[in-house]
Amino acid sequence: MHTINADLHCHSVVSDGTLTPEALAARAKNNGVQLWALTDHDELGGQKRAKQAATELGMQYVSGVEISVTWSGQTVHIVGLGVDDENKLLIDGLYRTRNGRSERAKEMSAQLEKVGIPNAYEGALHFVGNPELVSRTHFARYLVEAGVCKDTDEVFANYLIEGKPGFVAHSWATLDNAVQWITGAGGVAVIAHPGRYRYTSLQLTQLYEQFKDLGGKGIEVVTGSHSATEFKTFAKVAQQYDFLASRGSDFHDPQESHTDLGQLPNLPTQLRPVWSVFQ
Repeated sequence: MHTINADLHCHSVVSDGTLTPEALAARAKNNGVQLWALTDHDELGGQKRAKQAATELGMQYVSGVEISVTWSGQTVHIVGLGVDDENKLLIDGLYRTRNGRSERAKEMSAQLEKVGIPNAYEGALHFVGNPELVSRTHFARYLVEAGVCKDTDEVFANYLIEGKPGFVAHSWATLDNAVQWITGAGGVAVIAHPGRYRYTSLQLTQLYEQFKDLGGKGIEVVTGSHSATEFKTFAKVAQQYDFLASRGSDFHDPQESHTDLGQLPNLPTQLRPVWSVFQ
């Protein structure tokens, strides 16, 4: 169970990735992935294509989504695995979450113009596969293309983050919304990449406790943005809160992503894999 090559977190052109669901499926298969999920941001539009491609390649598939949540003044991501991608409550909730991204993007562009970077909104749109999901990642790719920064890491060190040009806060779904939409659609709610959140120890404890009280079941332990030390840290969190443990690269693009599909260590053997509930 622990040695299954499962990758349950990645993104396609339907949100802010650069590959189609079909190309992602092929890449996952070539990298030895046995159990795969596409988890586009706030969007289910790629699910049927991903499932069909995975099935044709002989991979097991789990439907997925990554929901943007505002919690304690920051953005937290909650992955839903095994959801019914035709569930009306989930579809309607995701639509409301996406609403407002275009206006936010125009505000981001206006800020960048003030520091000498014109036409950023139009530039970002060139990288957008889904007009409802203009994101910071699309702006970052434009800033690299325009020669403002050498890569997206440099972009996110100098732009588009709090306190830097181009940052515009947005109120996403609530934690309660996200967990209820996922569980109401028959899925398992998982806290994505917890090592990325800049909370105090007390705030993280409150997040875990509230998430569990709402019906959240899992946490990403092994993921592309975690260090080896963080694998151990969040393995302990999973044990402490009796969370199911998930594994996913958070792959977006062959050049940008630090970890490729399927190229992650196995989950620690003392944990219960989230995919145990799907098999």
